[in-house]
Amino acid sequence: MFERDFENDAEGRRERLRFWLTIGLGAILTGVVVALVLLLSRANDNYDRSLGWQAHSLEVISQTRSLDAALARSEAALGRFAVGLQKEDGRVYQHQWGVSQQYLTLLQRNVRDNPKQAELVGKLTAELKARGDQLGDAALSANYRQTVAAISKYNAAGHDAALIRIDRLLSELIRNERTILAERNRLAASDRASLNQAILLFSLLGAAAAVIAIAATVSLVRAESERRAARRETLFEADRAMLLSAAVEERTVELARANDALRSEMNERETAEAQLRQAQKMEAVGQLTGGIAHDFNNMLAVVVGGLELAQRLVVSAPEKAQRHMNNAMDGANRAADLTRRLLAFARSEPARPEMVLVDECIAGFGELIERTIGDRIALTLDLKAEGLSCWVDRQQFENALLNLAVNARDAMDGHGSLTIRTLRDDEDQAAALAVQVIDTGCGMSPEVLERVFDPFYTTKPAGQGTGLGMSQVFAFCRQSDGEVQISSTEGEGTSVAMLLPVAKPEQHHASASEADGDPGEAAPADTLSILVVEDDKRVLIATVDAVEELGHKAVACANPLEAETLVERHGGFDLILSDVLMPELTGPEMVAQLKQRWPELSVLFVTGYAGDASEIAAFGDHDVLRKPFTLTALDQAIRRSGDARPEGQRLAS
Repeated sequence: MFERDFENDAEGRRERLRFWLTIGLGAILTGVVVALVLLLSRANDNYDRSLGWQAHSLEVISQTRSLDAALARSEAALGRFAVGLQKEDGRVYQHQWGVSQQYLTLLQRNVRDNPKQAELVGKLTAELKARGDQLGDAALSANYRQTVAAISKYNAAGHDAALIRIDRLLSELIRNERTILAERNRLAASDRASLNQAILLFSLLGAAAAVIAIAATVSLVRAESERRAARRETLFEADRAMLLSAAVEERTVELARANDALRSEMNERETAEAQLRQAQKMEAVGQLTGGIAHDFNNMLAVVVGGLELAQRLVVSAPEKAQRHMNNAMDGANRAADLTRRLLAFARSEPARPEMVLVDECIAGFGELIERTIGDRIALTLDLKAEGLSCWVDRQQFENALLNLAVNARDAMDGHGSLTIRTLRDDEDQAAALAVQVIDTGCGMSPEVLERVFDPFYTTKPAGQGTGLGMSQVFAFCRQSDGEVQISSTEGEGTSVAMLLPVAKPEQHHASASEADGDPGEAAPADTLSILVVEDDKRVLIATVDAVEELGHKAVACANPLEAETLVERHGGFDLILSDVLMPELTGPEMVAQLKQRWPELSVLFVTGYAGDASEIAAFGDHDVLRKPFTLTALDQAIRRSGDARPEGQRLAS
């Protein structure tokens, strides 16, 4: 019995030992498992964070490149706007500039945690603000259709050192972010290795824990432990596989986006380079100014030399003096004609449209074209628009024809055939008259054809062309509400077609008939009292003498601020003859002040620059005389203004 009790006590001690051993092993196993789970969770979090930083760096690089591309597109659209004055190009410029500002805002937010990058973005913001003001000035000039001013400002902006600074800032941003990205890639690889090590350690310790559990517990506990361990391992592997699959999928999407961004950047870079080449043509403005200075010096030599000789011979040889004065007048008229051509090209000189029978005009102008192109080129007039008229500026139309004929002559090297054909084009709803100039010259390559209407672009040798001929043709067609089309094949020839809207009879309004009055008509029967307002003393003296030569009484006013005082002192005037652009007060502003007291004021404006539509609107319904003018033109303008004045009405204080 004693031995049984002893065996029972020993068995009890063994049971208690196994119990506490099982509890201890279970606690140790639990602690090990908890520690491994925490280690694995931390390694997984570190890896996810590394992936997030990689995506952040790629996003910063992509936004920087998108900002660069948006800037290039906006400046290219502004260049097109400055040349063509198309409102759609202006809207594209504003939209692309707004897109660049959006990308700049994203960059400011994404680099705020990096002081170095944030400082670069701050400098870039300041540069872009100054750049926006500079480009906005050019866009404003283009919006007011001041082509020369817009092109000049855009050309100056294209050579500004700010472009180099902006490019350097963008390049430095991308370079710094790539350095950060390389470091983050290294950390991500390290975190992934740590995660793999944690998984391996977890597996090894889990297996060891399972062996200890098997050795320490009964078969039932052992089987249950194995089942639970297997279940945990399966779940963990499934979760890990799911996490890795999601990470791989996310990274694949990011890499695909980065690849698309790089491809888009390459395309945008090519486009930007083409736009840069387009902007470089503005440098040819210097060539134009040199040619204009040369032409004006020749004309002024004729004028100055002729007048000086006339002064010496006016008493001793009146006939020779008269011949020299005629030569001087011819030189002055040529200078005025050149000025009108330049203003027409800049779209600052409004067209003077009239009803023109196109076939008759071309037939009458054909002799001059034939003399210009030479005897070795056969000129054919194929006119099939008999009786059709267009509402165009006759002089600009003839200049456009002459420019096309000269270009065709140069393309044929002085030998070939030139055909001028007219026909009615009814393909569109609005009937148009097509004037085609067809040559058998060398033709144009696709590269030349793409830039043929660019201002100052020419394929002729230096000194033989300014590059304005085709641009003037383009400007004439646009001013006439038409369009120009061109087709060319190398080695076969070129065809240029000006499509002009067919005029309706009712378009020939009364103003045209008034402008065509007979210059030989007699002056008004009444002598008018005229106040002449002009800030240039020489022009003022000449205008006063011209008015008095026509039999009127003239009072000179060299300052528009004194006009109201002179009106009161002389008891009123029949007509105010005023310059437009004057210091302190312009002509329209002076007239507006005078009309507050004298609403029935008769006014005749005299100007050498018409300006854009907004400035023309400031003239109101008053007549406008263009400088330089002849005595006949001045007489007709004064007579029209006098006839428009109510009978018996005189400006009185």
